[in-house]
Amino acid sequence: MTKALKHAELTPANVTGLEGVIVANTVLSDVDGVKGALLLRGKPIEALAGHLSFEDAIAHLWQDLVSLPSGDLRRAFGTARVRAFAGVAAMQATPADLTVFERMRVGLSALSLHETQTPDAVAISGAMPVLLAAAQRIKEGLSPIAPDSGLRTAEDLLRMLLGTPAPGHAVEAVDRYLVTILDHGLNASTFAARVIASTQADMRDAVIGAMGALKGPLHGGAPGPVLDMLDAVGRPENAASWVDQELSSGARLMGFGHRVYRTRDPRADVLKAGLRKLPQNNPKLVLAEAVEMAALAALAKAKPDRALDTNVEFYTAVLLDAVGIDRSLFTPLFAVGRTPGWCAHVLEQQATGKLIRPGSRYVGPKPDA
Repeated sequence: MTKALKHAELTPANVTGLEGVIVANTVLSDVDGVKGALLLRGKPIEALAGHLSFEDAIAHLWQDLVSLPSGDLRRAFGTARVRAFAGVAAMQATPADLTVFERMRVGLSALSLHETQTPDAVAISGAMPVLLAAAQRIKEGLSPIAPDSGLRTAEDLLRMLLGTPAPGHAVEAVDRYLVTILDHGLNASTFAARVIASTQADMRDAVIGAMGALKGPLHGGAPGPVLDMLDAVGRPENAASWVDQELSSGARLMGFGHRVYRTRDPRADVLKAGLRKLPQNNPKLVLAEAVEMAALAALAKAKPDRALDTNVEFYTAVLLDAVGIDRSLFTPLFAVGRTPGWCAHVLEQQATGKLIRPGSRYVGPKPDA
């Protein structure tokens, strides 16, 4: 048995954070960090994002987990959005200094569940776009806009958020993004949801807990700083010198490297392909490509023994900015797209799992002899 560590020896090198530990079996998604591949229910993410609507991708992920009375997820989500709007009053009564993300949690807590035959996964996932749009408009001093149950999720989200119908290319871009981040293995927020579900707490509790994990800058809070980085670079011709200066100062380049992927994050290319479908007058895309090229070259030179490639946050930032989504909403929008994945993991955990209770190694002081 390994000798117990002294308190002074407790360093990141010997605190593993459960890396490599298997805690669940799942049919939902498979992240292959070596090959740079992501499967959702056996289909590559490249075959889903840009090809299926958000609702159809969710239906693919939820098969055998969620039973819809109507059999039509788009219709069910539309109905769920209308019902969720009744809870917006609770968000309007919150203190003025709450963030959008915090107001969304209030709205989710106030959401009426169990009053109809609608599964909780549908009610919660369908409500999230309404909560985001209403929270942002309340923050701006505007009246929330009621949902239109006949629209697709991405289309209605943009309409409720921006106040006018969005152009088709913007709807398709947001749809692509939501599908791209639908599920991604046992990341921090999904693990949090499964831990909470394993205690037999309800799905809403699990999703609220997952939102707390997502909020952290090492998880869902990363895309916004990518835009801050691009703003700091300013022009494509500045990219190489700016990147070199940042690396020499020990700073981290936002949008590069991943905890799991040891090669390029496949979601980055899915979102970059989506950018190509937008009107080609986006100077920030040109800047982003210059920064990406400079960063990859500099990272390969500075850290030849460590694979640091483009991750999903890099082109998330550029894509969402291009369709008019404020950078402060990137994490809340991440929650909208990931909630159906969290719900699927909750259902899977409830069906097959038991209480998740890992052990710990005590490295504190011993009692006096």
